[in-house]
Amino acid sequence: MAPDTASPIPDPVRTPLRRRSWRVRGVSLTARILAVNGIALALLAGSFFYLDSYRKQVLAERFKLARAEAEIAAIALTEAMPAKRREVLANIGTRQKLRLTLYDAKGGLIADSFRLAPPPFAFADPGKEAWYQTAARLLDRGVDVVVGAPAIERYREPPETGAANWPEIARARDAHATEVYLRYAPDRTPVITAATPVGSRGEMLLALRNARDVTQSVRDARQSLGIIIGVAFMLSIQLSLFLARTIVQPLRALVRAAVRVRLGRDRAVVVPRLPERGDEIGLLARAFSDMTTALRQRIDAVESFAADVAHELKNPLASLSSALETMEKVEDPALRQQLAAIAAHDVQRIDRLITEIADASRIDAQLSRATFAPLDLAQLAGDVVGARGARPDRPDRETCRIRMVRGGGAALVRGDALQLERVLENLLDNAVSFSPPGGTVEVVVWSSEGRVLLAVTDDGPGVPPAEREKVFERFHSVRPASEAFGAHSGLGLAIARTIAEAHEGSLTITDRPGGEPGAQLVLELPMAGEDEE
Repeated sequence: MAPDTASPIPDPVRTPLRRRSWRVRGVSLTARILAVNGIALALLAGSFFYLDSYRKQVLAERFKLARAEAEIAAIALTEAMPAKRREVLANIGTRQKLRLTLYDAKGGLIADSFRLAPPPFAFADPGKEAWYQTAARLLDRGVDVVVGAPAIERYREPPETGAANWPEIARARDAHATEVYLRYAPDRTPVITAATPVGSRGEMLLALRNARDVTQSVRDARQSLGIIIGVAFMLSIQLSLFLARTIVQPLRALVRAAVRVRLGRDRAVVVPRLPERGDEIGLLARAFSDMTTALRQRIDAVESFAADVAHELKNPLASLSSALETMEKVEDPALRQQLAAIAAHDVQRIDRLITEIADASRIDAQLSRATFAPLDLAQLAGDVVGARGARPDRPDRETCRIRMVRGGGAALVRGDALQLERVLENLLDNAVSFSPPGGTVEVVVWSSEGRVLLAVTDDGPGVPPAEREKVFERFHSVRPASEAFGAHSGLGLAIARTIAEAHEGSLTITDRPGGEPGAQLVLELPMAGEDEE
């Protein structure tokens, strides 16, 4: 006897943004999900190799059993009558499904249970077995290679019958103890032999068993585990693809919509809101849709503002150009002086427009950087009214009286003091400009139901209901007949409403209480909690 020794990657979304992201990130989200689940399955598949330790444990138990069987048979042969020894040997071999061979002190064969009785087992011929048995043997060899199992001697039927063919007999004789050996049958099933001394005359007994059940139990365990892993693999693939579709498809739809919005090729492109999804993807889609809508509104507002600016500047420029052209042709000094006054007025009007347009264009940026803090709106209004009354250069000092009235309740709000002061100045400028000589502008501050309200009323003609929203449009200006043309740009109330809305408030126009003539502009802001002071 002698020893016998990648998952394909899905195509990216066909957009420039997606292709660039692909080159940077390298692996799609779908492939990552599949890879993560594949790692878990690979760890589960690794349990195939742990079955080798199970096989070793079973073989160790069989070695103990083979040792015990050989020693018990040796005792039975020692105690049996010489005439009964062959019968005992045949009976034990048949019942225990062993091949028992007895040798004398010189190594000669005394008896062989396979010759005394029909053999209880036979070695399988690998050439006559089904294909799956061949596959199982290949798997066994592969596991042995991976786990680094030592080479096992292959069992071959010895051509001679002497004890010299079995090295375990010589070792057992020298050690005066039982020796157990393992070999592989032609079908790669374990062949366990145990050699043990018999009696005191130097006889040796060799017990041989083909432990096919050991191999079959290990293969059955591998088969069951393989089926479990296969089913788990199919379920994992399906669940991974479902998860990828659930996550990746809406994200790709958002990417495509974002690219179309960025390129500006389709003004009416609809960003999916995914209302049926209540998870983070749905929240992202709706936030993205709202952001896109707000961005479009901001762009539309900028475009509309630019058009309005061009229109508003065109009128005084045309008037200025006409005055300057006419001035060159006029000889009359009085008329030339009148034209010069018109030109100067147009220059002042243009300067005023540019200043207020610049303020209006910066208002959003200023509000985005502003830090809101608790402040008393009534105190702020009182300071603004007091400051106006103390200015010696105020044009309405002698023509209009401004009165401050403090209503009931706390007037604490969260906001930017400078911006809210600007709102009050614009409201007072508007009220003063519409008040008749000797009129009164009244500022009232009070609180109600968690809101702080500030009302500015005047004695002017009032604002018709149909015009009350239009007055908040940029460059919309309906001025009193007594006011000089171009004295106001029509941006004051538009700026005031923008600041009010940035403070989560509102600015509206109503009739004066009691049906008195005039207009009332009401600024409403949320009240700040007392713990925010």
